[in-house]
Amino acid sequence: MITKSTILTSNIGKYTYKFYNNARKMSTDQSDVIIQNIKDKGVIILNRPKALNALNLSMVRKIYPALKDWEPKKTLVIIKGAGDKAFCAGGDVKNVVEAGLKGDQSVGRTFFREEYTTNGLIGSYKIPYIAFIDGIVMGGGVGLSVHGQFRVATEKTLFAMPETQIGLFPDVGGSYFLPRLKGRLGWYLALTGYRLKGIDLLKAGIATHYCESNQLKDLEEALLNSSNEEDIKIILAKFNKTDKSEFSLKSVLEKIDNCFSANTVEEILERLERDGSTWAEGTINLLKKMSPTSLKVTFKELQLGQKLNLQECLQMEYRLAFHCLENKDFFEG
Repeated sequence: MITKSTILTSNIGKYTYKFYNNARKMSTDQSDVIIQNIKDKGVIILNRPKALNALNLSMVRKIYPALKDWEPKKTLVIIKGAGDKAFCAGGDVKNVVEAGLKGDQSVGRTFFREEYTTNGLIGSYKIPYIAFIDGIVMGGGVGLSVHGQFRVATEKTLFAMPETQIGLFPDVGGSYFLPRLKGRLGWYLALTGYRLKGIDLLKAGIATHYCESNQLKDLEEALLNSSNEEDIKIILAKFNKTDKSEFSLKSVLEKIDNCFSANTVEEILERLERDGSTWAEGTINLLKKMSPTSLKVTFKELQLGQKLNLQECLQMEYRLAFHCLENKDFFEG
């Protein structure tokens, strides 16, 4: 039986923190996470570019304690990805799956527990937390960015929560931020895994700012020379780019709101069938490719999540992840 004592308590932070001293001794050139102290600022670089900076337990165990250490000392934190392809393409669950197929669920439980604890810390962080979501940002990468105060997208940003395709569900706080997007957009993104690109993240409310990728270095330098939070906001506004282009989903937003406001997954499909448009037919085909169990679980978590705070959502998601580790869909996915 899972109790609150097993889920995202302060003890997890103490459990995780002991790994920091070992992590900080590692050569930054060889580390999967580079931790930089720059005067009164902190910079975290996800450093697995060949793996598209996919997040694993080793990385979480460096990021969390660094953030805890910096919170009372620094004036801001910047997190970004190494290479030019991805901020973070998701959670690297290879070890989780391999262990699970052998009947060992403890690896997955540990990873999800510590990952979600880090997501919760970011969501309650007391100093400005700025994520440069340049390139691919999916799953675990979303959890490292979307709950922070500032999220800077670029023309190379590619966002998705594709978990329903792999027998999981949009986690890392997805049950919190997705149902809070305008209309039923979050439900559509969660169930279909639809990908948003570039400035669409700003228009959807997932990013707070949009900056051309070739200006990120200048933006970072300016932020590292900032004096206070008001200065940070002015700098971000200076680099923020807008355009007059329409949101790529604008033409179907009314259909999304109508179809995805249904009370069940079955009713969503019925409404799409009644709609009969090319978009509706394509959406039906997309949903049929997903794990039926994941669709049901995702629908329910969004229903519940819209009434919960972030910490409560993460607790709920840990319970769900716990049981997904007992479900063959996830390992097959």
